[in-house]
Amino acid sequence: MYINDLPENFLLPNISEPLVAWYRKHARPLPWRKGCNAYHTWVSEIMLQQTRVEAVIPYYNRFLQHLPTIEALANADLEQLNKLWQGLGYYSRVRNMQKAAQQVVTLYNGVLPADYNLLLTLPGIGPYTAGAIASIAYGQKAPAVDGNVMRVLSRLFCLEDDIALPATKKGFTKLTWALQSETAPGDFTQGIMELGACICIPNGAPKCAQCPLQSFCTAFAQDCALTLPVKSAAQKKRQEHKTLLFCIAQGKLCLQKRPDKGLLAGLWQPVLLDGNFSKEDVLGYVTKLGGTPKTIAALKPTKHIFTHIVWDMEAYAVTLPSPLSIENACWITPRQIADSYPVPSAFKAALTQALPFWQTDV
Repeated sequence: MYINDLPENFLLPNISEPLVAWYRKHARPLPWRKGCNAYHTWVSEIMLQQTRVEAVIPYYNRFLQHLPTIEALANADLEQLNKLWQGLGYYSRVRNMQKAAQQVVTLYNGVLPADYNLLLTLPGIGPYTAGAIASIAYGQKAPAVDGNVMRVLSRLFCLEDDIALPATKKGFTKLTWALQSETAPGDFTQGIMELGACICIPNGAPKCAQCPLQSFCTAFAQDCALTLPVKSAAQKKRQEHKTLLFCIAQGKLCLQKRPDKGLLAGLWQPVLLDGNFSKEDVLGYVTKLGGTPKTIAALKPTKHIFTHIVWDMEAYAVTLPSPLSIENACWITPRQIADSYPVPSAFKAALTQALPFWQTDV
């Protein structure tokens, strides 16, 4: 069956009461679930996009320690924001958060609006995040539909819609509106997401024996849970070849700032070249810049996967007698990179290999 095939007079089961009761008993004690602070809900939901819960917790705690209010976020230095976000990826998320915070300070006296439609007008807040804030923080009846929710509902009603399609998400959003709890919408929202994360899991067999909705579940009754949800294969990612140069001189490393727009905008990187360079190519490039390398050491190649691109990267540690003049670059100490310069995780593995050359260079 497909979601659009559900008849108008289809009698929906009352899943909210058993789901809410289960959630209140079994919910994981996550830090953003302490109280109903709209700012905390917002920060956690943005961080949790494309990121595992376990990985988010230390970032969440550190972010709120440095930026405890919406006003603090609105006024934060962009370098500080990028440093706090370093390792989470998708840096446009935190830039949009700051833009939204600035609007909230200007338009709503620093308080996120409780209205679902007003939340949708803020940068970086889409239907899912708006529904999460409105229901969890403000107790409003609003849908928050992510992959967990679509998986649960696909199995509950044995729906074969492709969850990778935008039209499918719209259909599940409408269905979630109808299923939502009238009295505890926040616990319903968190409960169905929790169910998808811990019981109706994406990889491996669902834990049907522990599911509070087992008696309602069509996929359980028909023994077809492992075939759902339906999801079309992701588009093949484009591969690009890059070369990283960790140029080191007098105990300092050269970092270049990326453009303010585009991939990894405004972050810092080692010298990044298009294509695969040999040692001879690296020597020629550095010589053209006016440098005479003391050593050129090849590091292990690394790879980083973005949403639509894969970077295959060669890397070299290049030691020099003195710093060179390189466009949009500065030369920094190990302490500075730890405290002030946000370097994307795309370069972390190669940077770790380069550290011994940097720390021993004099």
